Amino acid sequence: MKNIKATYHHGDLKQSLTLAATQLLKEDGVDGLSMRKLADRVGVSRTAPYHHFKDKTALLCSIAEQGFLLQNKSISAFITNLEQIDSLTLFKNYVYTYIQFAEEHSETYDLMFGRDIWKADNITESLKQESKNSFKLWVQWVEILQKDQVLSKIDPPLRVGQATWATLHGMCRLLIDGIYLEKQDLEAMAESAITLLTQKHHINVS
Repeated sequence: MKNIKATYHHGDLKQSLTLAATQLLKEDGVDGLSMRKLADRVGVSRTAPYHHFKDKTALLCSIAEQGFLLQNKSISAFITNLEQIDSLTLFKNYVYTYIQFAEEHSETYDLMFGRDIWKADNITESLKQESKNSFKLWVQWVEILQKDQVLSKIDPPLRVGQATWATLHGMCRLLIDGIYLEKQDLEAMAESAITLLTQKHHINVS
């Protein structure tokens, strides 16, 4: 494949390396990604990537960090639209957006939540912070959804946020791991999950 040497300018090589590494990860997986391949893809010296990433783990952390940034951007966009679209519709749309992200960026999603990278001794502090920021933003939106009576108020936002995210993550893992390959099955599961999670569909038993 043609390298991307002409696509970056001095000063943004780190971002270009991260983007190229993300593409290599998608093509060849974690085992097929190397600093040498990355340098060749971008069109720089074999030592250039090491000026920005001390090792492969740092590079993988950067890819995962970019994934969290994309997710944060998505959540922020949904929150911004609260004045134009009702909260229940936004939540439904977000469920599908989240699943689509995991499907289209499955390798990055694996890095973001996979145990291999999180058990590494040299995981970057910036990835830790970005992952925390992502979950904090999610919990903030959960609190809004609770106030709008979309999600249950029985438990605090943190617990509801953990439970709703775990549900979404579980569906995404089934998709990525090849358990459910038929799109209609996944869509039906998503609809069922939305029904179960949203308070407006709960039946109160007195």
